[in-house]
Amino acid sequence: MGNYISFTHNWCLNEKKELISIDSDDASHEGIRTIKTQKMCEFSNSPALCICIITWNMNGKMSVQDLKNLVAKDRNFDLLVIGFQEVPKTNLVSVLQEAVCETHRLLGQKKMQSLHLYLFASKSSEAYIREIKVDKQAVGGCGGLIGRKKGAVAIYVNFSGIRMVFISCHLAAHEHKVEERNSECKHISHSLFSKHPNISYTESADVTIWLGDLNYRLQGINTMPARNLIHENLQNVLTRKDQLLQEAEKGEIFNGYCEGTLSFKPSYKYNIGTSNYDTSHKIRVPSWTDRILFKIDHASNLYASLKSYESIDSIESSDHKPVKAHLCLRAN
Repeated sequence: MGNYISFTHNWCLNEKKELISIDSDDASHEGIRTIKTQKMCEFSNSPALCICIITWNMNGKMSVQDLKNLVAKDRNFDLLVIGFQEVPKTNLVSVLQEAVCETHRLLGQKKMQSLHLYLFASKSSEAYIREIKVDKQAVGGCGGLIGRKKGAVAIYVNFSGIRMVFISCHLAAHEHKVEERNSECKHISHSLFSKHPNISYTESADVTIWLGDLNYRLQGINTMPARNLIHENLQNVLTRKDQLLQEAEKGEIFNGYCEGTLSFKPSYKYNIGTSNYDTSHKIRVPSWTDRILFKIDHASNLYASLKSYESIDSIESSDHKPVKAHLCLRAN
């Protein structure tokens, strides 16, 4: 397995070498805990399970080169998890398999119309896989003529005794549908793997990771003030307007989850073929619609380190930028 450094699930060394709590089950905290990426840490030279997680809304467009660029570099990780939304009707998996065939193999996949989720493992890590289960859960309507169905696809994997659930979702669009998105999150959480009455895969997981186009928007700010802040590289100010963080803080969704700092530019909405924000007549407010969240069960005795959390701005074939995280886990 990868040899990556990490911080403990209960305690982490910050830049001043002080211990800070990151216990995701802290009853005094409501909402999503924002954590910094840890490029340097005191826990080194010990085996770790390293996971690369990518989410991308393809907007129904296929670019073979962009798919290859998603996974072309820095494949020094054990598991590669990629969730796609609005996938066109094409042989997506064959492109991915060809791109990573030298280092990784496809272990599991789940599709629901335009929602896809793929799990790859490094060739040296395949022996650690003990069990894989997949499931799906639709929400809302039938997905329209182009089949852009909303809901979630999920993969459960037991990797050397570490039980993980990856949930890739696409929730209701538009700024005003906050309550609908909240309801969809709850329905998905309660419904996935419910057909397995003897084993609760979601409740028994040591690690739960949500990725996808959650579609939460910036609220209470117009598009030009938001764009001006982004242009000045002050997008961190906009996190106060983020619906996902607001709803989590109210205790509506994702209580106890962690997310990396939103230091990258909002991932939606771009003019296709560019890195310029929407110039259509709608001139939408840029938003962090595409997210990766994780939660570690307090009883799992796992250490975790978020190595990176970023958007891939060089990919321009969609109106969304892909978002990527690198998470490392180590058993105590």
